[in-house]
Amino acid sequence: MHQVHVVGLGVDHRDITPTASRLIDSAEVLAGGDRLLALFNDHPAVKILIKSPLKNVIDRINQEMQSHRKVVVLADGDPLFFGIGKRLIDAFGKDAVIIYPNVTTLQVAASKLKIPWHDIKSISLHGRKDIQPLLTALVGNNRVAVFTEPDFSPAKVADELIRRGADTFNMHVFEDLETETEKTRCFELKDAVKQTFSPLNFIILNRIKQAVISLSLGLDDDLYLHQRGLITKREIRVAGLSSLEIEPHHTLWDLGAGCGSVAIEASLLAYEGIVLAVEKAPERIQLIRQNISRMCAYGVEVIHGEMPECLESLPDPHRVFIGGGMGKDNSVLEAATERLRPGGKLVLHLVLMGSMARARDYLKDLKWPFSITQLQVSRSKDLAGDHRLEALNPVFIISAKKPALRL
Repeated sequence: MHQVHVVGLGVDHRDITPTASRLIDSAEVLAGGDRLLALFNDHPAVKILIKSPLKNVIDRINQEMQSHRKVVVLADGDPLFFGIGKRLIDAFGKDAVIIYPNVTTLQVAASKLKIPWHDIKSISLHGRKDIQPLLTALVGNNRVAVFTEPDFSPAKVADELIRRGADTFNMHVFEDLETETEKTRCFELKDAVKQTFSPLNFIILNRIKQAVISLSLGLDDDLYLHQRGLITKREIRVAGLSSLEIEPHHTLWDLGAGCGSVAIEASLLAYEGIVLAVEKAPERIQLIRQNISRMCAYGVEVIHGEMPECLESLPDPHRVFIGGGMGKDNSVLEAATERLRPGGKLVLHLVLMGSMARARDYLKDLKWPFSITQLQVSRSKDLAGDHRLEALNPVFIISAKKPALRL
């Protein structure tokens, strides 16, 4: 069987086992990134530069393996910890890939701070166009480690976190670890923005403030800052979230987000996905941002704009919630149903019978399966030493599913 050996180099690249050293010395083909290959400029092996697209690199490695050459792939730390190891196993199978792990950057960084690392959430921004995975990781973790990249330097990450209101963390930056120019510094985010860092860096974000309000499903209405009456009531909110059947990786549109209560609680469910709160009124946008900050619901991104025009640049959703009314026409509903992914779910909360009828007729014309539920909630009020029930407005909940594509 043709095999590929994947050797993890330590943060100090001289720190490798005798076995790993012999493998590298005897390699006929060395594959790795620019920085790692530069450590072996004098090595006589054929060199394969690992760069995007990875498919081309995998194909080249496979060609060398099929030619019975001894292939060694160089990686940082543990090749299966945000490394190339998984990609190689997916391509060649477990039996064809031999892994030689080393100490990771996270382990070394944690040792510098003298903190345990087993419960530090780790994310990588390599190849990313946004920091969404970082924002979602910050919601439920007190420490988050970040593998950066040139487009997301520590200064850029700090700037993005400030822009999204994630000011409850400070930033430890580790530069040139295990070298003569090593630095370990701690910053408030506002100070990190002004700094210049070595390209070889690593971040640990540490929570310094807890949320004003602990985020959970079905929070009391009064815990949200909102305009009078413009909030999806707790009982209705929970029913809507249940109807949406949100999965961790989903992208959700909350259209007409109001104070953001549905989007904020949905972010607990779509913790590996994207939650977009779309609202046109500037004063409500401000309320959404304040609620996000108070609850540390950093996984929610606020979109300020007029619908349906502002939806054009958003990623296609798996789930759409419309709770801010249907508007005067069906333009928002049309945009939502067109962009919803096949198999996705649409949930509407409607108070007016005319809006309910219009949405029902529209979905019938689309031939989508849907259901309508009327939810009537009453809450207790004190009266003469006893209690009475006070009814809230009944709400129609329409739940529809977009047919899956036929193969």
